Amino acid sequence: MGRGAPVVRLLRAVPVPAALVGMVVLAGVTLDRVYAGSLLTALVAGAALGSVLVSVASRRLPSWLVAPVSVLVMFGWTAWCLRLTADRAGLPGGFAQVAADAAGNGIPRLLTAMIPVEPTPDTVLVPLVGAWLAGLAGAEVALRAGRVLLGYLPPVLLHVGAVYVVGPNAEPAIGPTVALVVLAGLGLAASARRGDDPLDALAPAVRSRVRARLAVASAAGTAVVVAAATLLGPAVAALVEVRPVDPRRYVEPPQVETLDENPLIRISGWALRPDQQLFQVRTEAGGGNRIRLAVLSDYDGVTWRVGATYRNAGRILPTVEPATHATVETVRQEITVDELSGRLLPAVATPREVTGARVAYDPGTGTLIRPDGLSPGLRYTVISARERPDANLLATANTPAGDEVARVLHVPDGAPDQLRRLAAQLAEENGAPYARAAAIEQWLAEHYRLVADAPSGHAYPNLAFFLFGPRNGGGQRGTSEQFAASFAVLGRLAGLPTRVVVGFAAPGDGPVRAGDAYAWPEVLFDGVGWVPFDPLPRPDDEPRPVEEDFRPQPEKPPPSEQPEPTVEPTASAAPPAAAEGGDDQAGLSTPVLAAGAAAGLLLLVVAALATLAGLRRALTRNRLHRGPADQRVAGAWRELTDALRLAGRPVPADLSATEVAAAARRALPAASPTAPLPAAASQAAPSQAASSPGAASQVAVSQGAGAGPAEDRSVAACRAVDDLARLVNQVGFAPGQVTDAQADIAADAATRYTGALRAARSRWRRLLWSVHPGPLRWRR
Repeated sequence: MGRGAPVVRLLRAVPVPAALVGMVVLAGVTLDRVYAGSLLTALVAGAALGSVLVSVASRRLPSWLVAPVSVLVMFGWTAWCLRLTADRAGLPGGFAQVAADAAGNGIPRLLTAMIPVEPTPDTVLVPLVGAWLAGLAGAEVALRAGRVLLGYLPPVLLHVGAVYVVGPNAEPAIGPTVALVVLAGLGLAASARRGDDPLDALAPAVRSRVRARLAVASAAGTAVVVAAATLLGPAVAALVEVRPVDPRRYVEPPQVETLDENPLIRISGWALRPDQQLFQVRTEAGGGNRIRLAVLSDYDGVTWRVGATYRNAGRILPTVEPATHATVETVRQEITVDELSGRLLPAVATPREVTGARVAYDPGTGTLIRPDGLSPGLRYTVISARERPDANLLATANTPAGDEVARVLHVPDGAPDQLRRLAAQLAEENGAPYARAAAIEQWLAEHYRLVADAPSGHAYPNLAFFLFGPRNGGGQRGTSEQFAASFAVLGRLAGLPTRVVVGFAAPGDGPVRAGDAYAWPEVLFDGVGWVPFDPLPRPDDEPRPVEEDFRPQPEKPPPSEQPEPTVEPTASAAPPAAAEGGDDQAGLSTPVLAAGAAAGLLLLVVAALATLAGLRRALTRNRLHRGPADQRVAGAWRELTDALRLAGRPVPADLSATEVAAAARRALPAASPTAPLPAAASQAAPSQAASSPGAASQVAVSQGAGAGPAEDRSVAACRAVDDLARLVNQVGFAPGQVTDAQADIAADAATRYTGALRAARSRWRRLLWSVHPGPLRWRR
């Protein structure tokens, strides 16, 4: 037995450190769900094991000396990890430069990195340091101070932080969380000290009374735990299905500079200096490529803008599925920057891997930026997957429509009548989408002259002068800027989703000069993808006068084959502040019972809930029924967005009204937003919609309000939220034009949808809906 005593003590000493190491490792497993590969888990496991072992080995040292020793070892482990990840990522520069960059940018790059996150020095530094410090703090508290339960707090906080950082970007971490609880329980059970019962030393009568009191206290404690689990259990369990907040929304990703927000205006400057060497290309695979610099999708009638969201990325970029029938060819190029400035990185579409430069990537456009900016001598290698669409499908291909492509279909207000008439003429003569695009391409190539000295500009007046200005006065001539912008605007007026691309016509190898820069338009087709067009004329062709082929007046209005997208409101009126005080329900009187303390606590709880309910009703009443009509419509919209937050389905603030309405429809599980309107509504809506901007909303909501008992409540709520979105758009683009009757319709729509959304919740959620304090404190 004497020789076995050290073994027993060792076995009793192992469980708590092992539990601490396992809990820290589980935090790394939770965070690793948004990383590429499993390298982060291995690095965090090393940090967890090292921090706990240092504390165990230093138990005989003074407590004040353990932390410096552990931090010193942490620096060594972290330096080795940074070197390992830098070598794997192929980052340029020395170790000191890489480590300093990781230390200064670790947190923002972790929260702006594209998922899956590549393990690089700046994305692993924060998890490594957090894991080591959590292991150190937990081991010191649990082992040196003997407070095992309190020592579990740092690893638990690290796990919670990992869950928060992942947010909605991965499935719920149920498995790692359950494993963490099991490890904590095993560690506590193994650390429990066993010994003689101290009550055995008491007299039998005293021992009986003490045990009776302990039994009563245990029963009361058990009852409190059971009651808390019964009351809070459903609410906690419901959180598993709630979409968590993404912390990435609070960190601004890398942005392009003003120069790069609209690189289209650089075309004319480059055309005047055609021999300026911008960069050099060496092609190792593929050849004869268009090299893209930027994709411009947003147009406001004055300027085309990039409008992309770039996120830090590693060497391997997210894969975008190619079109179904497209042929994909791998292109590998080495690019060396000379005099090209800004942040945009030239590359063949669509890049899949980048080495030699730290980049940020926008999957929507397939374009790259270097957050640190371009510099002469910068050399990087890009491997791209170039798609070649199946030309046989273009003649019969359709173009997509709906909210997903509203951005590239939007035509801002103020388009000149001549542009609309020209688009109508080309559209009515060509029915199929590809035929319309080809007609616009041919029209521009046959009637206009390409010159290098045309002034820059692509606003509506510039395009009107380019298309219809007198030849002897400088009209009907321009650079590729005017050709591409005119094609894109005419295409959108004809119902085609278009965008403008700025890039270079580059050879397989050699320098790329400013004279190689040009812009071209692209059109999106179903099943084919984005197809480039070339509206530039041939050098030897003499353009025909526009007056010979352009009819002064159209014979009939242009066909409407694509719906014009709904534009999100740029501003909305602020809802009124909450009313003072609550309703009379806060004054409920309760008889004073024998247990005065419990009754008083219950009374306070009831009074607080009643006050919250009164304040909530006052807030709703002020929003929906007080103030000008515009303000009441905005208040109804706030009621809808607050209801979505109460239901655990919050919507980002940058969504348009149409996108929010779509999210609201999805929040109703039994909704059928595509159900047809009643016959009376379908007959009345077209005529009334033509008479006034808000007439369609008034008809649809009134029809929903008058639906019979057979009308599905969710369907009526979906119609109501669509009508409310139209009224919000009307307020945003025509302030002061909303009538009191339309404001009442908005209030009815918000009330109808809120009631339907609340009815779809569980009984416990419905009970807490009216007393939730969130709408009183959420920013408005």
